[in-house]
Amino acid sequence: MGPFGWILLLLFITAIAIVIANVKVVPQSKAYVIERLGAYYCTWDTGIHVKTPFIDRIAKQVSLKEQIVDFPPQPVITKDNVTMQIDTVVFFQITDPKLFAYGVEKPIMAIENLTATTLRNIIGDLELDHTLTSRDTINAKIRGILDEATDPWGIKVNRVELKNILPPKEIQDAMEKQMKAERQRRESILTAEGQKASQILVAEGQKESQILQAQADKEAAILAAEAEKESKIRKAEGEAQAILKVEEARAKAIDLINGANPGSGYLTIKSLESFEKAADGQATKLIIPSDLQSIAGLAASAKEILK
Repeated sequence: MGPFGWILLLLFITAIAIVIANVKVVPQSKAYVIERLGAYYCTWDTGIHVKTPFIDRIAKQVSLKEQIVDFPPQPVITKDNVTMQIDTVVFFQITDPKLFAYGVEKPIMAIENLTATTLRNIIGDLELDHTLTSRDTINAKIRGILDEATDPWGIKVNRVELKNILPPKEIQDAMEKQMKAERQRRESILTAEGQKASQILVAEGQKESQILQAQADKEAAILAAEAEKESKIRKAEGEAQAILKVEEARAKAIDLINGANPGSGYLTIKSLESFEKAADGQATKLIIPSDLQSIAGLAASAKEILK
């Protein structure tokens, strides 16, 4: 092979190397901004692309993924002149690689400064208490302002979060004391409510116990009265039966006497017994029968008979 052949081979190898060097594969979630002779030419999406040697160049490689930027704490002053430190986290995504490449110099720094100034403006209209309790409102306001301001840069701000809000040390101490006092107040209220509920339950229990005791006493009195009534009834029935038995016995005795046809002597003796009982009583008057002498004679006769 002569010198001319070697030159052709060298040129061929060089051409192949140049072609290979200008074949580019754009990966997923990436975009390449291409310039031709120093001016914007096109944007390469995912896939294989070939650029013109010595004319085209890759000006910027852009990631289309959502990105997170954590900015350092920024000093802000509230409406009531309290200075505190607030750091923010911004979630954004590049939607237009061309605008991102040519819209603003150092876009991340621009977003940081815009976030800081926006945060100062919003916090400047709020007092300390509202600042600590209005995170969602502040986040929404900052996101809306940043999203509108970054549209010409090809950036979409998805959300903004206030990571930390750090008041001055003395205010933190005062807030801790206030929270401690509030916890103690709630504890006292809960304790008082518990004692109140306990006293109410005890009073209700005592009331219920008194009601039950009164009912028991009433029932016991009723049972005692019924028992006494039953006892009196039975006693009366017993006395009535006893009287009935005595009268029945007396009637039987009279029947027996009548059946035996008693003589005048037996009747005289019974009359004397009745007179003797009347004489032993407390009566102040005595009625003496007119035939006392005949009765006395009969008594003497009976005495002799009995001997």
